[in-house]
Amino acid sequence: MPNDKIAKIAALNAGLAIGNTILFSPGLIGLQIGGVSALGTAFGVTAIVMSILLFGYGNYKLLFEERKTPLIQTGQIKTTEDFIAALNANSDKRTFQKDIQLIFEQIRRLKKKKETIHEILLQKFSASEMSFQKFENTIKAVEEVFYLNIRSILNRLNAFDEVDYNEVKKSDILTSEILQSKKSILEDYISFVKDAINDNEEILLKLDRLLLEISKLNSLESGELEKMSIMGEIDDLIGQTKFYKEKIEIGGR
Repeated sequence: MPNDKIAKIAALNAGLAIGNTILFSPGLIGLQIGGVSALGTAFGVTAIVMSILLFGYGNYKLLFEERKTPLIQTGQIKTTEDFIAALNANSDKRTFQKDIQLIFEQIRRLKKKKETIHEILLQKFSASEMSFQKFENTIKAVEEVFYLNIRSILNRLNAFDEVDYNEVKKSDILTSEILQSKKSILEDYISFVKDAINDNEEILLKLDRLLLEISKLNSLESGELEKMSIMGEIDDLIGQTKFYKEKIEIGGR
Protein backbone atom coordinates (compact mmCIF):
# COMPACT_ATOMS: atom_id res chain seq x y z
CA MET A 1 0.00 0.00 0.00
CA PRO A 2 1.42 3.43 -0.92
CA ASN A 3 2.71 5.51 1.97
CA ASP A 4 0.43 8.45 1.14
CA LYS A 5 -2.63 6.19 1.38
CA ILE A 6 -1.48 4.83 4.76
CA ALA A 7 -1.02 8.40 6.00
CA LYS A 8 -4.53 9.40 4.86
CA ILE A 9 -6.11 6.39 6.59
CA ALA A 10 -4.18 7.11 9.80
CA ALA A 11 -5.19 10.78 9.68
CA LEU A 12 -8.86 9.93 9.12
CA ASN A 13 -9.04 7.49 12.02
CA ALA A 14 -7.03 9.73 14.35
CA GLY A 15 -9.33 12.63 13.51
CA LEU A 16 -12.42 10.55 14.30
CA ALA A 17 -10.92 9.40 17.60
CA ILE A 18 -9.97 12.94 18.63
CA GLY A 19 -13.37 14.27 17.57
CA ASN A 20 -15.23 11.68 19.64
CA THR A 21 -12.97 12.31 22.62
CA ILE A 22 -13.84 16.01 22.50
CA LEU A 23 -17.56 15.34 22.07
CA PHE A 24 -17.95 12.78 24.85
CA SER A 25 -15.33 13.84 27.43
CA PRO A 26 -17.07 15.19 30.60
CA GLY A 27 -14.53 17.99 30.89
CA LEU A 28 -15.13 19.16 27.33
CA ILE A 29 -18.47 19.04 25.46
CA GLY A 30 -19.62 16.03 27.46
CA LEU A 31 -22.34 14.57 25.24
CA GLN A 32 -24.18 11.65 26.86
CA ILE A 33 -26.50 8.93 25.64
CA GLY A 34 -29.38 8.34 27.99
CA GLY A 35 -28.64 11.46 29.99
CA VAL A 36 -31.10 13.88 31.52
CA SER A 37 -31.33 15.97 28.38
CA ALA A 38 -33.24 14.54 25.43
CA LEU A 39 -31.47 17.02 23.11
CA GLY A 40 -28.09 15.96 24.45
CA THR A 41 -28.97 12.31 23.92
CA ALA A 42 -30.05 13.04 20.34
CA PHE A 43 -26.78 14.83 19.61
CA GLY A 44 -24.84 11.96 21.17
CA VAL A 45 -26.60 9.32 19.09
CA THR A 46 -26.17 11.44 15.94
CA ALA A 47 -22.45 11.86 16.66
CA ILE A 48 -21.98 8.10 17.08
CA VAL A 49 -23.90 7.28 13.89
CA MET A 50 -21.95 9.88 11.89
CA SER A 51 -18.67 8.57 13.30
CA ILE A 52 -19.56 5.01 12.24
CA LEU A 53 -20.56 6.17 8.76
CA LEU A 54 -17.44 8.28 8.31
CA PHE A 55 -15.24 5.46 9.59
CA GLY A 56 -16.77 2.89 7.23
CA TYR A 57 -17.09 5.05 4.11
CA GLY A 58 -13.82 6.92 4.56
CA ASN A 59 -11.72 3.80 5.10
CA TYR A 60 -13.43 1.98 2.24
CA LYS A 61 -12.77 4.84 -0.19
CA LEU A 62 -9.15 5.16 0.85
CA LEU A 63 -8.50 1.42 0.74
CA PHE A 64 -10.21 0.53 -2.50
CA GLU A 65 -10.44 3.62 -4.68
CA GLU A 66 -8.20 3.62 -7.74
CA ARG A 67 -5.73 6.47 -7.79
CA LYS A 68 -5.98 8.14 -11.18
CA THR A 69 -2.82 9.74 -12.50
CA PRO A 70 -3.21 11.96 -15.59
CA LEU A 71 -1.58 10.35 -18.62
CA ILE A 72 1.35 12.26 -20.08
CA GLN A 73 1.31 12.73 -23.84
CA THR A 74 4.43 11.26 -25.43
CA GLY A 75 4.99 14.43 -27.44
CA GLN A 76 5.59 16.30 -24.17
CA ILE A 77 8.33 13.91 -22.99
CA LYS A 78 11.82 15.40 -23.17
CA THR A 79 13.94 14.00 -20.32
CA THR A 80 14.52 10.68 -18.54
CA GLU A 81 12.45 12.01 -15.65
CA ASP A 82 9.60 12.67 -18.09
CA PHE A 83 9.75 9.05 -19.28
CA ILE A 84 9.67 7.78 -15.69
CA ALA A 85 6.72 10.03 -14.87
CA ALA A 86 4.84 8.82 -17.96
CA LEU A 87 5.46 5.19 -17.03
CA ASN A 88 4.29 5.88 -13.48
CA ALA A 89 1.08 7.34 -14.90
CA ASN A 90 0.34 3.90 -16.37
CA SER A 91 1.44 1.88 -13.34
CA ASP A 92 -2.17 1.30 -12.22
CA LYS A 93 -2.70 -0.95 -15.27
CA ARG A 94 -2.23 -4.35 -13.69
CA THR A 95 -1.65 -6.04 -17.05
CA PHE A 96 1.62 -4.13 -17.48
CA GLN A 97 2.84 -3.66 -13.89
CA LYS A 98 5.69 -6.19 -14.18
CA ASP A 99 6.63 -4.83 -17.61
CA ILE A 100 6.81 -1.26 -16.30
CA GLN A 101 8.97 -2.35 -13.36
CA LEU A 102 11.34 -4.05 -15.82
CA ILE A 103 11.51 -0.88 -17.92
CA PHE A 104 12.46 1.11 -14.81
CA GLU A 105 15.24 -1.41 -14.20
CA GLN A 106 16.41 -1.15 -17.82
CA ILE A 107 16.58 2.65 -17.53
CA ARG A 108 18.68 2.30 -14.38
CA ARG A 109 21.04 -0.16 -16.08
CA LEU A 110 21.43 2.02 -19.16
CA LYS A 111 22.41 4.98 -16.99
CA LYS A 112 24.94 2.85 -15.10
CA LYS A 113 26.49 1.42 -18.27
CA LYS A 114 26.81 4.88 -19.83
CA GLU A 115 28.61 6.18 -16.77
CA THR A 116 30.97 3.19 -16.62
CA ILE A 117 31.83 3.32 -20.33
CA HIS A 118 32.43 7.07 -20.06
CA GLU A 119 34.84 6.58 -17.13
CA ILE A 120 36.78 3.81 -18.89
CA LEU A 121 37.13 5.83 -22.10
CA LEU A 122 38.47 8.81 -20.16
CA GLN A 123 41.19 6.52 -18.88
CA LYS A 124 42.23 5.73 -22.45
CA PHE A 125 41.48 8.99 -24.29
CA SER A 126 41.32 12.65 -23.47
CA ALA A 127 37.89 14.22 -23.83
CA SER A 128 39.12 16.34 -26.73
CA GLU A 129 40.25 13.43 -28.93
CA MET A 130 38.26 12.57 -32.04
CA SER A 131 37.87 8.92 -31.05
CA PHE A 132 36.40 9.88 -27.68
CA GLN A 133 33.97 12.34 -29.27
CA LYS A 134 32.91 9.80 -31.88
CA PHE A 135 32.26 7.23 -29.21
CA GLU A 136 30.26 9.65 -27.07
CA ASN A 137 28.10 10.47 -30.08
CA THR A 138 27.63 6.75 -30.72
CA ILE A 139 26.42 6.14 -27.17
CA LYS A 140 24.01 9.08 -27.43
CA ALA A 141 22.59 7.61 -30.64
CA VAL A 142 22.16 4.21 -28.96
CA GLU A 143 20.39 5.92 -26.07
CA GLU A 144 18.07 7.64 -28.55
CA VAL A 145 17.01 4.28 -30.01
CA PHE A 146 16.50 2.94 -26.47
CA TYR A 147 14.17 5.80 -25.54
CA LEU A 148 12.39 5.69 -28.89
CA ASN A 149 11.43 2.14 -27.93
CA ILE A 150 10.09 3.36 -24.59
CA ARG A 151 8.20 6.18 -26.32
CA SER A 152 6.50 3.63 -28.56
CA ILE A 153 5.68 1.51 -25.49
CA LEU A 154 4.07 4.54 -23.88
CA ASN A 155 1.94 5.13 -26.97
CA ARG A 156 0.54 1.64 -26.57
CA LEU A 157 0.13 1.91 -22.80
CA ASN A 158 -1.81 5.17 -23.16
CA ALA A 159 -4.11 3.58 -25.72
CA PHE A 160 -4.66 0.31 -23.87
CA ASP A 161 -8.09 0.10 -22.18
CA GLU A 162 -7.65 -2.35 -19.32
CA VAL A 163 -11.33 -2.17 -18.33
CA ASP A 164 -12.29 -3.25 -21.84
CA TYR A 165 -9.66 -6.00 -21.75
CA ASN A 166 -10.98 -7.40 -18.46
CA GLU A 167 -14.60 -7.24 -19.67
CA VAL A 168 -13.71 -9.12 -22.84
CA LYS A 169 -12.10 -11.90 -20.82
CA LYS A 170 -15.25 -12.55 -18.76
CA SER A 171 -18.03 -11.53 -21.17
CA ASP A 172 -20.82 -14.05 -21.78
CA ILE A 173 -22.93 -11.77 -24.00
CA LEU A 174 -20.81 -10.95 -27.06
CA THR A 175 -20.44 -13.52 -29.83
CA SER A 176 -17.32 -15.66 -29.88
CA GLU A 177 -16.20 -14.01 -33.15
CA ILE A 178 -16.38 -10.49 -31.69
CA LEU A 179 -14.75 -11.61 -28.45
CA GLN A 180 -11.92 -13.25 -30.34
CA SER A 181 -11.35 -10.18 -32.53
CA LYS A 182 -11.33 -7.80 -29.55
CA LYS A 183 -9.11 -10.14 -27.55
CA SER A 184 -6.68 -10.45 -30.46
CA ILE A 185 -6.36 -6.66 -30.78
CA LEU A 186 -5.83 -6.17 -27.06
CA GLU A 187 -3.28 -8.97 -26.90
CA ASP A 188 -1.39 -7.29 -29.75
CA TYR A 189 -0.79 -4.40 -27.33
CA ILE A 190 0.65 -6.79 -24.78
CA SER A 191 2.88 -8.57 -27.32
CA PHE A 192 4.12 -5.26 -28.68
CA VAL A 193 5.19 -4.02 -25.24
CA LYS A 194 7.04 -7.24 -24.49
CA ASP A 195 8.78 -7.19 -27.90
CA ALA A 196 9.92 -3.58 -27.37
CA ILE A 197 11.24 -4.46 -23.91
CA ASN A 198 13.23 -7.32 -25.47
CA ASP A 199 14.60 -4.91 -28.09
CA ASN A 200 15.90 -2.67 -25.30
CA GLU A 201 17.36 -5.68 -23.52
CA GLU A 202 19.29 -6.45 -26.69
CA ILE A 203 20.63 -2.88 -26.69
CA LEU A 204 21.81 -3.34 -23.10
CA LEU A 205 23.50 -6.61 -24.04
CA LYS A 206 25.39 -4.87 -26.85
CA LEU A 207 26.57 -2.22 -24.41
CA ASP A 208 27.67 -5.00 -22.04
CA ARG A 209 29.76 -6.55 -24.80
CA LEU A 210 31.23 -3.18 -25.70
CA LEU A 211 32.05 -2.49 -22.08
CA LEU A 212 33.77 -5.86 -21.80
CA GLU A 213 35.87 -5.29 -24.95
CA ILE A 214 37.14 -1.83 -24.03
CA SER A 215 37.80 -2.79 -20.42
CA LYS A 216 40.07 -5.68 -21.49
CA LEU A 217 42.41 -3.42 -23.44
CA ASN A 218 45.23 -1.57 -21.72
CA SER A 219 45.21 1.13 -24.36
CA LEU A 220 43.38 2.10 -27.51
CA GLU A 221 45.01 3.71 -30.46
CA SER A 222 43.10 6.23 -32.52
CA GLY A 223 40.94 4.35 -35.01
CA GLU A 224 41.19 1.07 -33.14
CA LEU A 225 37.81 1.59 -31.47
CA GLU A 226 36.02 1.60 -34.79
CA LYS A 227 37.53 -1.81 -35.68
CA MET A 228 35.87 -3.61 -32.78
CA SER A 229 33.28 -6.10 -34.03
CA ILE A 230 30.69 -4.89 -31.55
CA MET A 231 31.03 -1.34 -32.90
CA GLY A 232 29.81 -2.59 -36.28
CA GLU A 233 26.75 -4.11 -34.62
CA ILE A 234 26.08 -0.90 -32.73
CA ASP A 235 26.43 1.17 -35.89
CA ASP A 236 23.87 -1.10 -37.57
CA LEU A 237 21.55 -0.56 -34.61
CA ILE A 238 21.93 3.21 -34.84
CA GLY A 239 21.15 3.00 -38.53
CA GLN A 240 17.67 1.82 -37.56
CA THR A 241 16.94 5.10 -35.73
CA LYS A 242 15.27 6.69 -38.76
CA PHE A 243 13.18 3.55 -39.19
CA TYR A 244 12.07 3.72 -35.54
CA LYS A 245 11.14 7.39 -35.91
CA GLU A 246 9.09 6.77 -39.03
CA LYS A 247 7.15 3.97 -37.36
CA ILE A 248 6.35 6.18 -34.39
CA GLU A 249 5.17 9.01 -36.63
CA ILE A 250 2.72 6.72 -38.44
CA GLY A 251 1.45 5.28 -35.15
CA GLY A 252 3.58 2.17 -34.96
CA ARG A 253 6.88 1.72 -33.26
